[in-house]
Amino acid sequence: MAVIHRALFTWFTTLDFLIFLVLKLDQKISWNWFLIFIPLWVFDAVVMVYLSVNMIIHCKNGYDRNHSDLSLRRKSWFLACAFLKMLFQVLLCLKLQYMQYMSMYFVMIPFWVLTLGTSVDLFTGLVK
Repeated sequence: MAVIHRALFTWFTTLDFLIFLVLKLDQKISWNWFLIFIPLWVFDAVVMVYLSVNMIIHCKNGYDRNHSDLSLRRKSWFLACAFLKMLFQVLLCLKLQYMQYMSMYFVMIPFWVLTLGTSVDLFTGLVK
């Protein structure tokens, strides 16, 4: 997939999500919160499939076909980031839709792990 296609797909899914979110918050629609987050889950699913295919090709060939210096370990970290983001979204939807009594602390744990991990990844990248 070309860079322009990835960028356009990212922008359109984000735009769809923001439109649904604004309509829900303005109470123009009475949809379930899980329906509001569908564009983000579609985006995350596409990212996870794309990363999985790249990892399989990397393992099969022994190198990356795009000649990038991304190791298999780093690609695994990207896949874990996408999973943590999806987990955060599911927990947030559960809290907003069904469990108002659930502590926001438990909802934010995947987000904090993701933030801490990306900070460490960024710092190690700057040090190298």
